[in-house]
Amino acid sequence: MGGHSIKLLEWLKYAVCCRVVIGFTYRSWYSLPEWKHSYLWGKKILHTCNRSERVALKIVKNIERYREAAQSEIAVLGEINSLDDDHTFACVRMLDWFDHHGHICIVFELLGLSTFDYLRENDFLPFTVEHIRHMAFQIFRAVCFLHRNKVTHTDLKPENILFVRSDYDMEYNDRLKRDQRTLKSLDVKVVDFGNATFDRDHHPSLVSTRHYRAPEVILDLGWNQACDVWSLGCILMEYYLGLTVFQTHDSKEHLAMMERVLGPIPPSLLSKTRKRHFVERERLDWDEHSSSGRYVRKHCKPLKQYMQSRSAEHQQLFELIGSMLEYDVSRRITMEEALWHPFFTPLRMVRCP
Repeated sequence: MGGHSIKLLEWLKYAVCCRVVIGFTYRSWYSLPEWKHSYLWGKKILHTCNRSERVALKIVKNIERYREAAQSEIAVLGEINSLDDDHTFACVRMLDWFDHHGHICIVFELLGLSTFDYLRENDFLPFTVEHIRHMAFQIFRAVCFLHRNKVTHTDLKPENILFVRSDYDMEYNDRLKRDQRTLKSLDVKVVDFGNATFDRDHHPSLVSTRHYRAPEVILDLGWNQACDVWSLGCILMEYYLGLTVFQTHDSKEHLAMMERVLGPIPPSLLSKTRKRHFVERERLDWDEHSSSGRYVRKHCKPLKQYMQSRSAEHQQLFELIGSMLEYDVSRRITMEEALWHPFFTPLRMVRCP
């Protein structure tokens, strides 16, 4: 759609005084000098209210499928708000919502950069293991809270985990011989519940963004809350490496990458798949000598070979990741169990999940 100059519903206390493109995804901050208190961020528009409080406004396209997704997101966010009055868990807070000429508008608390955008703006330098521990503990508690209340997020990825504040200091990295950003706060929140699904609701066959999609989803075996655990395992790897491990847009190549990193997919899973063209004699039908096969061998390696140190904390992190990237859903670690993993012991000594 084209741009719209809008001033939204003064009586609702929210005013947007900037030219916006409905449904457009903005990747950066933009200061608009002609409206000095207006900004654009993510899929949201920042604005001021009568109390001089900056909030985030998500404006949804006036198309039925987007409206339905927005109503679903509002239902999930409303449930989260009612179950977490004290804001104990790191899920974004919905402050309000309204309908403006068919465009559903959801008002959120204002957060900082996504973890993906921060990585990108820091030249994809990975987070330290200590940073990963603090961020992961908050994320795991939030997702565990969702799972306890029978909600699966289904679209966990670095873009959907935001820093509460993304202020940073510039520090010189002697090892890399360059300046790098160091965050002042590691507080994060999980956002974007547009695809979140209650256990009681219909489960579409395809969920999750490609690089974070669990094998049971690719193989069309059905899915449950464990698909979130797989996605988080991929996210921890990305935080550790500064890059996406399963960098592909093809399902069979994706499965081949999994096998390269994690070992063969169990025949018991392959025998159940409806995607029969993926399988030959209960094995993944994959030619290692093809151009795709060479690409996979070049860009992927066994999980433990990604470890950059043999210290205890690195080994604990990779043990945790390995338990999250388990093919068999019945053997994959749960969020509840993950919070008690030895990797988080230093944090449990000061606060209990």
